[in-house]
Amino acid sequence: MAGYFSVLLVLITLGSGLIWLLDHLLYAPKRKERIALAQGSSGTLLEDDVIAEIAPEPAIVEGAKSIFPMIAAITIFRSFIFEPFQIPSGSMMPTLLDGDFILVQKFTYGIKDPVWRSQLVDVGEPERGDVTVFKFPLDERIDFIKRIIGLPGDRIVYRNRQLYIQPKCQEGQTQQGNLVCGEYNKIKLDIVNRDEYKQGSMQLVRLTEDLPGVQHDILINPQALELTERYYQQQGTRKDEWVVPEDSYFAMGDNRNNSQDSRMWGFVPKANLVGKAVFIWMSFEFDNGPDSLLPGWVPTGVRFERLGNIQ
Repeated sequence: MAGYFSVLLVLITLGSGLIWLLDHLLYAPKRKERIALAQGSSGTLLEDDVIAEIAPEPAIVEGAKSIFPMIAAITIFRSFIFEPFQIPSGSMMPTLLDGDFILVQKFTYGIKDPVWRSQLVDVGEPERGDVTVFKFPLDERIDFIKRIIGLPGDRIVYRNRQLYIQPKCQEGQTQQGNLVCGEYNKIKLDIVNRDEYKQGSMQLVRLTEDLPGVQHDILINPQALELTERYYQQQGTRKDEWVVPEDSYFAMGDNRNNSQDSRMWGFVPKANLVGKAVFIWMSFEFDNGPDSLLPGWVPTGVRFERLGNIQ
């Protein structure tokens, strides 16, 4: 849906701009000539209503001139600087909640044209721990948001609810952040609490995960089965192990037992990256309980305490 809206914005911008340009080059000079002739014969300046009768400006031109500056500014801002997104699910809990509205910084990983999404300018690469919006590799009409866990060349293992990373290091490099080169690094987890979140009747454990450069919280369901038979099977590796290809990334949701991510469908190509999620600008609360008299899409409150930068 976001892709269709981007195309629509570009079409409206180009259409209104083209109408304005054609009028400015072809028709506006003729209207000025008619006005000049009328003023020359009378010798006096004409009132606006008289000018409107002598040389009326077409309604389509007037509309194009009024909307073009505004729609062009929106298109540029949304296509190249920041784009708003809504979080529709709980796969990124506790970092992001259903009902959060976020800003995605579009230029973090490069500047792309808003229609065909071809790379125009290279700006930077995703860093481990970035919360990133990307086009779902199996259906690019859908936008996904996950956390970048694995970089190109990394070897990722997710076993018994524990993440291990063997980073791809440069020659002579012994350490990458807090990861030791040449080893499977067990990513440190510290329990925050055990009673804050539930999934159905099961209690979730909130932990802090210590990735290089960023500490962030995740949720684990200790009672849930590890459905390794659903994992994406990469040729030449075990079913819970993956080697990230060049120009691709391994992404996971922070709600580890309730996230469809790279464990299930593979890797995120660099070409699919949309931008980095950087800020929560609004957060609505919804009461979907059995006693609620409101539809599930009607907000019941605003979570002002959630507004701010995304870790």
